[in-house]
Amino acid sequence: MMRNTLLIPSLALLLGGCVNLAPEYGRPAAPVLAAWSQGSSQGPLQDAAAEIAWRSFFADARLREVIALTLANNRDLRVAVLNIEKARAQYRIQDASRYPALGVAASSNTVRTPADQASGNAANISRNQSVQLGFSSYELDFFGRLKNLSAAAQATYQFNVEMQRSVQISLVAEVAGAWLTLAADNERLLLAKDTLKSQQISYDLSQRSHAIGSTSGLDLSTAQASVEAAQVDLGEFTSRVQQDLNALNLLAGAAVPEHLLPDSIPQASAALLATPAQLSSDLLQQRPDVLAAEQILIAANADIGAARAAFFPSITLTAAGGTASSSLAGLFKPGSGAWSFLPAINLPMFNAGSNRANLDVAKVSKEIEIANYEKTIQVAFREVADALAERATLDQRLGAQQRLADASGKSYRLSEARYRSGIDSYLNSLVAERSWYGARQNLISLRLLEQNNRINLYKAMGGGWSDS
Repeated sequence: MMRNTLLIPSLALLLGGCVNLAPEYGRPAAPVLAAWSQGSSQGPLQDAAAEIAWRSFFADARLREVIALTLANNRDLRVAVLNIEKARAQYRIQDASRYPALGVAASSNTVRTPADQASGNAANISRNQSVQLGFSSYELDFFGRLKNLSAAAQATYQFNVEMQRSVQISLVAEVAGAWLTLAADNERLLLAKDTLKSQQISYDLSQRSHAIGSTSGLDLSTAQASVEAAQVDLGEFTSRVQQDLNALNLLAGAAVPEHLLPDSIPQASAALLATPAQLSSDLLQQRPDVLAAEQILIAANADIGAARAAFFPSITLTAAGGTASSSLAGLFKPGSGAWSFLPAINLPMFNAGSNRANLDVAKVSKEIEIANYEKTIQVAFREVADALAERATLDQRLGAQQRLADASGKSYRLSEARYRSGIDSYLNSLVAERSWYGARQNLISLRLLEQNNRINLYKAMGGGWSDS
C-alpha cells in the first residue's frame, strides 16, 4: 500500500506541465546605430570595459581603498544585495508550487454515541486511529501556468542581480568622482591661499608706498579689493572642501581615513580605455541596467503565458495513503491500509471578462517593457557617445589651457616687474594676476573633467561591477 502511495505523486509529476502558452521570446532589435564613430585609438586597456575589474582600472592605491571601503559599507548597495536575497526566496516560493507538497498526518478520533441514538439501546464509543502520507491541492500544470509564473519569478530574481551590479557600477563611479572633486577643491583651496598671501604682500607694500606718497589712493584701494576678493575665494573653497568630505563619507558609509584623502588631482587616477575608431554598440548588451531591463521584459513575456493558461481547465489532485484502525495496536497490522484520491477539475465558464482583461494587461505590460528596454539602450548609447565626444577634444583643450596658464603667469610676472619699476600702474598688474589665477583655476577644472571622463566612459560601457 505504501508503494501505491508513492506512485501517486510520481504520476502527478509526470503529468504536470505539458504545454507552454507564453509567446516565443526574442530580444528586440536595439534602436541605435551599430557603432560609435567618435572613438580614437588610445589607451592601454584592450578588453571590453565590463571585463575590466575596477581594481585594475583605478590606478591610485588610495582611491582603490576608498572604493573597497564604500562597497563594504554603503547602505544603498546593502539594500540592493538584500533585494537579491528577497527575490531569490520569492522565486523559490513560486517554483515550489509546481511540485506536490508531501506531508504526514496522524490523527486519533474518539466518538461517543448516546444510547437513544445508538443501535442496541446502549451507549456506543467508537475510536479511529490513522497515519497517512499524501498531498493536497496539487495542480497539474498542463498549460504551463505555474511554469510561467516560476519563470517570471526567476526573471525578477535575475533582474535584482543585474540591478545590484548596476548600483555597484554607479556607486564606484560616484565615489571616484567625489574623491576627485575633493582633490580638485583641495587644489583650488591651496591656490586661493597662495593668491591671498601674494595679494596681502602687495597690499602691505601699497600701504607703505601710499604712506610716503609714492602710490595713489586708487592703487591702494585696488590692492585692498584684490585682498578681499581672495578672502572670499578662500572662504568658498574651505567650505567646498568640507562639503566634499561630507559627501565622500556619506557614499563610503563610514568616515574615510585621512591618509586616503587626496590633496591634489593625481596625474592618472584611472586608466584610459582603448576606444577604436569604430566601437560596436553591441557592447551595450553587457551593461547590467540593459540586462536588467531585458529580464523584466522576459518576466512580462512569461506573464502572458500564465494569463493565457487561465482560459483553460485546471486540474488539482488530493491524495493520501497510509493505515487506519479502531485501535492503536492494530494501526500497522496487515489489512489496515487505507487511501484516498480526490481529483478536481475547474472549468472557467463566465467571469465577466476578467480573464480577457488580465491577458490584455499582460500584453500591454510587455509592450511597456519593450519600450522601457529600448529607452534603456538609447540612454546607454547616448552616455557612451557623450563620453566619447568629450574625450575627442580633451587632450587638445588641456594642452591649450596649460599653455594659457603658462602665458598668463609670464604676463603677470612682467606686469608686476613693470609696476615695481614704476612704469605701469598697479591696475595692470592686478588684471594680469587675476587672469593667471583664473587660468590656473580653469586648468584644475579641466584636469578634473579629464579624469572624470575616463571614469564616465568606463561606467557607460558597463565597467565597475567586478573587483577581480
